[in-house]
Amino acid sequence: MSRFLFFLFIALGAAAAPPPNLVVDGIPVIPTELREKVKPYLQLGMVRFYGWHPSKREILISFRGVNQQSTQLHLVNAPKVKPRVLTDGVEPVRDSAFQPRKGRDVLFARDVGGNEAYQLFRINPQAKKPVPILLSDGHSRFTSGKWSPDGRYLAYMSNQRNGHDYDLYVMESARPQDAKKLTELKGGGWQVMDWAPNGAILLLREYVSINESYLHIVDVQSGTISSLTPRKERKVSRGMARFGADMTKVYFTDDFDGEYQQLCQLDLSSGVRRVLTPESRWDVEEFDVSPTGDIVAFVKNEAGYGRLHLLDLNTEEKETPELPMGRISQLHWRSNGIELGFSLNAADSPGDVYSLNRTTGKLDRWTEAPLHGIDAKSLVRPSLIKTPSFDGQMIPSYLYLPDNKKFPGPRPVAIWIHGGPESQWRPGFLRHYNFLINDLGIALVAPNVRGSRGYGRSYLLLDNGLARANAVTDIAAVLNEIYRHPRLDGNRVAVMGGSYGGFMTLACMARFNSFIRCGIDVVGISNFVTFLKNTKGYRRDLRRAEYGDEREPKMRKFLEFISPLNNVKEITRPLLIVQGANDPRVPASESEQMKKALRDRGNAVWYLLAKDEGHGFRKRTNREYQFLSTVLFLKQYLLGDLPKQTKPEG
Repeated sequence: MSRFLFFLFIALGAAAAPPPNLVVDGIPVIPTELREKVKPYLQLGMVRFYGWHPSKREILISFRGVNQQSTQLHLVNAPKVKPRVLTDGVEPVRDSAFQPRKGRDVLFARDVGGNEAYQLFRINPQAKKPVPILLSDGHSRFTSGKWSPDGRYLAYMSNQRNGHDYDLYVMESARPQDAKKLTELKGGGWQVMDWAPNGAILLLREYVSINESYLHIVDVQSGTISSLTPRKERKVSRGMARFGADMTKVYFTDDFDGEYQQLCQLDLSSGVRRVLTPESRWDVEEFDVSPTGDIVAFVKNEAGYGRLHLLDLNTEEKETPELPMGRISQLHWRSNGIELGFSLNAADSPGDVYSLNRTTGKLDRWTEAPLHGIDAKSLVRPSLIKTPSFDGQMIPSYLYLPDNKKFPGPRPVAIWIHGGPESQWRPGFLRHYNFLINDLGIALVAPNVRGSRGYGRSYLLLDNGLARANAVTDIAAVLNEIYRHPRLDGNRVAVMGGSYGGFMTLACMARFNSFIRCGIDVVGISNFVTFLKNTKGYRRDLRRAEYGDEREPKMRKFLEFISPLNNVKEITRPLLIVQGANDPRVPASESEQMKKALRDRGNAVWYLLAKDEGHGFRKRTNREYQFLSTVLFLKQYLLGDLPKQTKPEG
């Protein structure tokens, strides 16, 4: 669309005109009335908790304010007090933390246009107009920045040496020009996990794949690296890792003893590992050790829901506080060791920040994300269903059903497949996607096909390598469940997903073409061989560990065989493709080659490309237009409400 037409649309009050940085190809003009109807849902958002001020009862959060284009940092100095803006701008922030001890600075990361070349910044939270100070080189990738305990230094990983491998650096935050490389490493899976309380050593995690990772310690003075966890024949996955309140112990999660991630304690002097949650059937996915060293808070992922537990390390007594049912994350103890802060969201409640007083049991809600006039009771909580696949493996799915009185009879269905591929669909807040359920009467079915995390190590490994196609076959079981369900219309089914979920969408459209009306592919993989060739170098070996190494002839042949681009002749249904031009994970070429191949065969393809986005849309105007296009697409091809001949835009 030309700039003249864009401003003409604005002058005429067409609120749904595309932003200038979007390439809109084949998508019809979006009616203004649709924009107004969806507007309350587009305003829904969630809050992320980053931690406590080291000396004051004040918290650091991020969310997208009313007049902000993207997620930014804010301070809240008391429960339910209006947040104070710390950062602004077009690009969103991430990974923020107060400087320890005095809290004079806040560290955060930010990229440009979704390119994920994250840069480190510090900002003075007490300044009248805080101005971010760049600490990194402006073009390489900088990750997992961590303050030293005295707040003087920062440790971080960067690929600035060759663009592929991560190295460990330490800088004095006031003198970033004197940053020191501690040690050179190989691979793109390294993370700084924690500093020791005395600031003398660092704890690193080496991530090889979802089912293989190792812990190491590094001497800050010499850069000498030593392994904490041995390499054995059976690969072990390790998650979070933290030092205890003194130098004697390290806490981490692993699946060394069986199917699930357990909370463990390693004595650094004796080397003895002790499991603190031996009875756990579910993964311990997050934890935080109190500054006093006597208690650890941890969250178990119980069939997608988060359950908070407090474990007294002296008595081994466990408490389970009564909290609203939802997903709990971002655990942070206050420096007094009494208050625990965390984020909590549920299907019928936006993500907000809470604090729990371990002494009194008092629960404070710090933030209240608004619903903008939407009745919380109208927001559907899903039900869990389990369906046997071709080999008897049970596939769990979450089913969101529209209100039976408002939308009686069998409802059209959108199968929403998560990415990863090792992610897991969690029953959290759907934000604007609630519109599909509440106003369009579309049921959502969100399966956790084999290879999803949260259901044990064996389930996680079921889609690796040459078993990849079995995850697609699991969707046949989901389709059969839809046909059997009295509230679902098996003749009106769409499939959608992002990243790996985009691959699954394309693969399902090829495999089950006659059973699916349309699909929505967001930054999806269309050909595994070209994807592995073109994804960023620091990611390539990490992805080969999951999908297979395309350099091996047998694996290359298999990857070509299952790639949707090579099965495009099987797809005849309409497709909406959404892509960020700067995507470092799944390059835009994956979407472009799929669009061309389908259009060459005469297929209906709507294409939306953002020049200022990467792996998914993060800016307000782009996200809004993407969702409006999604609604319009589903209305036309799943519901059939709109005339099929509409003048395309662009």
